[in-house]
Amino acid sequence: MSFSQGISGLNAASQALDVIGNNIANSQTVGFKSSSIAFGDIFSGSQVGLGVQVAGINQNFSDAALTQGSSKLDMGIQGNGFFRLVDEAGKISYSRNGQFKLNADGYIINNQNGFLTGYQATGTPPEIQPGASVGPIQIPNDTMPAKATGSGKLVGNLDSGSENVTVTPFDPENKDSYSYSTQVNAYDSLGNKHVINVYYAKTADNEWKVYSNDTTSPKLDGGGKPVFQTADLKFDSSGKMVPADVKIKVEGAGYKGGEALDFELDLAGTSQQAADNETNTASTDGYSTGSMNGYKVSGNGQVVASYSNGKEQLIAQVVLANFTNPGGLSSKGDNSWTETAESGQPVLGTSNSGTLGSLSGGKLEMSNVDLAQEMVNMIVFQRNYQSNSQTIKTQDQLLQTLVSLR
Repeated sequence: MSFSQGISGLNAASQALDVIGNNIANSQTVGFKSSSIAFGDIFSGSQVGLGVQVAGINQNFSDAALTQGSSKLDMGIQGNGFFRLVDEAGKISYSRNGQFKLNADGYIINNQNGFLTGYQATGTPPEIQPGASVGPIQIPNDTMPAKATGSGKLVGNLDSGSENVTVTPFDPENKDSYSYSTQVNAYDSLGNKHVINVYYAKTADNEWKVYSNDTTSPKLDGGGKPVFQTADLKFDSSGKMVPADVKIKVEGAGYKGGEALDFELDLAGTSQQAADNETNTASTDGYSTGSMNGYKVSGNGQVVASYSNGKEQLIAQVVLANFTNPGGLSSKGDNSWTETAESGQPVLGTSNSGTLGSLSGGKLEMSNVDLAQEMVNMIVFQRNYQSNSQTIKTQDQLLQTLVSLR
């Protein structure tokens, strides 16, 4: 009599229940990937098998549902890809657990103190440079430096029904010497705010004269009077500006140590219709200094900081890694894996590039364990265990009968 079949069945069923128990225990573990057990039969030169063996334990890397995270640095992946992490010793691992936080030095880490890696933005303004190396991502708590205005746009409508201005010369203190005025804000090299006044004077049908002046720090002539920059606007019978690419200079003097303003306002798109004078767009590209208010992770994995001056600035971009055979990765616990010869080497990239999936900021990927299926599997393998124990009991009874023969 051979008890090997029943014993192997008991061992296999016990290991299967271990796998199921581990899946159930991790049904609420963020980024956990469920496992399943595979069996193979045992033959040894006989048509009658010698039982069953565990052929392997496979992980299911299918997506799980995303849920709302509790941290601004929480991230969830849908599709192919893993977060790339590096520890203080330089050992690299990969994970789908997107629970991240900042350490005392501003680096993004997980709960096991592994550093999240990606491309750090550099330069002014910060950008991801071509060929940038992959390394730990740091969010510096620096002040955003000011940017001097280098260009601007001013678009609106001029009332074709306005009376021609007859009072000359132009004088901003005399409202009869112009038809309409508006303002644009600009900033110098130190972030000082300058108010630019722009005046429009209708000189004839379809013809206007435009004047600009830095009221905060005006450029002065030899007599100490403000110097105005000018431009001429002409419109066709349909109210379109011709030519369409008119610009007006803005020049000022140095202010509180900052460099003098010197840029152009683009007036393209300005119209002349029988409607009120109005400004639709008045903007410049400069800004003052700003302190960091917070940060977020965008949908493409970019880490973006926001500042008190109302501006945002790119800090870094998270890198994802993919493998030819994710099933060949070696599990090291803590929801992380390391590469092996079977998995192949990692292919790095950013969210939604190549075969990589999408990354969502402020979200977490939950466990992909199907509790209902695991409960059914547990019942099945419990019955399997009982059945294998019954074969041992039956063979024991047969052996007892043979021993009892005289």
